[in-house]
Amino acid sequence: MTYRRMTHKSIADSWRAQSWAIRVLRAWLSLTWIYAGWDKATDPGFLTNGSRSFIGDELVGYSTNSPIGGLFNSLSEHAVAVGLFVIFSEFAIGLATLLWIAPTSAAFGGFLTSIFLWLASTFYVSPYFLGSDTAYAILWLVYFLTLVGNRRTVDIALDRRGAFRIGALSAAAIGLALVGKTFAKVSEKSLTTISGSSQIIKLANINIGETHQFALSNGMPAILFRTNTGVFAYSATCTHQGCTVSYQNSSKSLYCPCHGAEFDPFKNGGVVTGPTRDALPTVKVEISGDWVVLV
Repeated sequence: MTYRRMTHKSIADSWRAQSWAIRVLRAWLSLTWIYAGWDKATDPGFLTNGSRSFIGDELVGYSTNSPIGGLFNSLSEHAVAVGLFVIFSEFAIGLATLLWIAPTSAAFGGFLTSIFLWLASTFYVSPYFLGSDTAYAILWLVYFLTLVGNRRTVDIALDRRGAFRIGALSAAAIGLALVGKTFAKVSEKSLTTISGSSQIIKLANINIGETHQFALSNGMPAILFRTNTGVFAYSATCTHQGCTVSYQNSSKSLYCPCHGAEFDPFKNGGVVTGPTRDALPTVKVEISGDWVVLV
């Protein structure tokens, strides 16, 4: 039997050998991790400093709201490398789980990833069930313990066949990341970075009723509004766990995609929906001649 046939048989046998409950768990975890990697790989802003979704801004936010903030502060200095590692590891864990390559190691990796995300962004979420990271940590732990069973050790294939499969897995993870770049999502409006000059945008370039994202000199995101009565701006960093909020036209609110917090920009950035209780900080702006400027 050729190696290719043996591999296909091994993957199929691994699925047949598991109960339906574990198959559902395995499929959900593997596809979710692959999707997470794909979502980041196709995001043109994830590795781009100054974009709304830049990994560096997330790390800075984590550094101020995590019990291990010092670690994230250090990691923010190597944001692009961290982002690449995150994309690769999510693809690798998802593919390994789906294709039965070092399955116990992949399951433990998924568990560690979830714990790390919990410490990063949802450690202080209250009540705890509003944060999904703890739920994923338990799901990965259950899957890991199911694979280990009564064994006292975890088997890792280090023979030629095992090394080849792990090498192929690594190549596939890197390949998916590269392919993701060719299917990049439509780029959102770039942030205007404010440094040195206090000018944000020409007044003629933002119509009444529109918003404009920009970054402060420290790299933190902010959002500008223009109405019939003038201009105003807020920090775009959620006061809950430091994620970046965005304006939703449908609800006329600033929405945090991480945990669902909403803020009313027309009522001093006040909280509409938790889990946070703190309003968004205002950023002082005004119209000066043809420009909107920081005050």
